[in-house]
Amino acid sequence: MNNRPDLIADILLQLAAYQIRVITDCQQIQKLSLDYYHFSPVLTRQLAHKRGDLVVFPKTEQEILLVAQLCVQNHIPLTVRGAGTGNYGQCIPLLGGIILDLTDMNRILAVEPGRARVEPGVKMAAIDKVTREIGWELRIAPSTYQTATLGGFIGGGSAGMGSINYGMISDRGNVQALRIVTLENTPQVLELKGDETQPILHAYGTNGIITQIEIALAPTYPWAEVIICFQDFLRAIAFAQDLGDSSGIIKKQIAVHASPIPQYFTALRRYLPQDQSCVLAIVSEYDLLALSNLVCHYQGSITYQKMSGETSKHLNLLEFNWNHTTLLARSHDPSLTYLQVAYGNLARVEQLYRYFGDEVMIHLEFLRANGNVIPAGLPLVKFTNEDRLQEIINEHRSLGASIANPHVYTIEEGGSGEINPDQLAFKKRVDPHGLMNPGKMKTWQNSSTLSLDQKY
Repeated sequence: MNNRPDLIADILLQLAAYQIRVITDCQQIQKLSLDYYHFSPVLTRQLAHKRGDLVVFPKTEQEILLVAQLCVQNHIPLTVRGAGTGNYGQCIPLLGGIILDLTDMNRILAVEPGRARVEPGVKMAAIDKVTREIGWELRIAPSTYQTATLGGFIGGGSAGMGSINYGMISDRGNVQALRIVTLENTPQVLELKGDETQPILHAYGTNGIITQIEIALAPTYPWAEVIICFQDFLRAIAFAQDLGDSSGIIKKQIAVHASPIPQYFTALRRYLPQDQSCVLAIVSEYDLLALSNLVCHYQGSITYQKMSGETSKHLNLLEFNWNHTTLLARSHDPSLTYLQVAYGNLARVEQLYRYFGDEVMIHLEFLRANGNVIPAGLPLVKFTNEDRLQEIINEHRSLGASIANPHVYTIEEGGSGEINPDQLAFKKRVDPHGLMNPGKMKTWQNSSTLSLDQKY
């Protein structure tokens, strides 16, 4: 668009007529063209120069329809953005165009036992605050939930705190309904329910602009945050698996950090003995005795405990797990990067732990998959060069682990390697011109007339 000042002027004029807020300042646009892709040295090289041309802040669905129509009429790429807390360049505009920032659409529309309906720009912590007043809470939340928007998590996230019970955000039942705007010749509003929502989930905003979300909630408990330390990493992971499998202990979060990862947790250092591995767990206060008995069984030691009402303790253990672990480690050593690994079982965790040593530092997150509690993880990697990073990925796969590669920006390469056929079919229906976040769905790009060398 920058090489078409007449088009920009016309777009600005039309948006101004509807009093839609727009940012044209280059520094602000640059800031709003970023996410946390800098966790990956590969993505940093590929994405650092990518920028949008305008940032538009709609407040209503009607305003989104107007922007969608302008994009279709003028063949302008459109990239939807929440808070920009993703890690794989999900919201980076590869071809410039309009960035649609939905953070002004932040109303909580309805809350009732078991579910909530909200706009996409509302922060996840704000939802939790309201729902807890009636005894409910978010089923799944990322470590960035204080700033992350629900729409961004639906479109670009996958798991987090609560996944020990409810699995992935895309698992049936977690998202109950979505309302979206299409980029057809005449943009429409669609209401999707149940399985109809699946093509939108973790699609990087490539197939519809979310305007409303209805999510299922979980009953809330008085949660206790606990640190358990072990001299032996293998005892730590055995304990964590047993805790995850313990049906009688209500839990919300289980993570394991192999030594030397705990050394990066400066705020927790007094609770983390040197050279020990730790488990960070969030469990119901009602089950602390059972937890203590399990800790004794595995010869661990509880070094920190925070009850739900202890406001004097300002630490939040969630913010030392998931990709906050990577964030904290990189604040000490910016050369560190990470992987996303589904290990499947503890035997494979042990095998990879011994195989790589400190080159790959094991960070496990336990989650529920197909009814079973399994170890997944975000291990820290000592980055030397891109070839070695790819070798490490290949070695994980050759040893039976599944990698969701966080060093690529397409849906396919970051997952199983192939797009879900339903997702592709839905995109053909709702975005026939391929204007939504072009370049992020590789299968579509291969058959598209759009080129990643173009900039509109």
